Amino acid sequence: METTPGLCTNPDAVTQGYIFNHTMLRVRDPKVSLDFYSRVLGMKLLRKVDFNEWKFSLYFLAMQKEETIGSDEQKTKYTAGLSGVLELTHNHGTEENPETPYHNGNTEPRGFGHICFSVPDIVAACARFESLGVPFQKRLGEGGMKNIAFIKDPDNYWVEIIEA
Repeated sequence: METTPGLCTNPDAVTQGYIFNHTMLRVRDPKVSLDFYSRVLGMKLLRKVDFNEWKFSLYFLAMQKEETIGSDEQKTKYTAGLSGVLELTHNHGTEENPETPYHNGNTEPRGFGHICFSVPDIVAACARFESLGVPFQKRLGEGGMKNIAFIKDPDNYWVEIIEA
């Protein structure tokens, strides 16, 4: 077991039932972002929830081989029990802005860094991203860490690409 200062090596037993469920990113245009995450990265939309009275919508995506089937209640329960879900939050009207109104965390002041996808063949994946016109923040072979790449989503969030 790894140890480092500040790490609790014996967490409360009740936490063993907890699941790290999702990360949320705000997106300017859901059509463009859904295309990127589904077509470019292969994620499936598990659930969409509209909050029209508050003018926002949520899109829950994950790397799933099978489509979820069932009622909204079943989809809610299924999605909440998964690990590695991406929640895209769209505030209605932002798609009309010419530029993304959100901070991607990698310009000053820095904060949020990136999400990561593991791929079976990083060279093939990067060649595919290149052929699809996906913008790179860091190409494979560049910089000090030559075995990883970073692509950018439509809102300029960084997506790290590593080989499994």
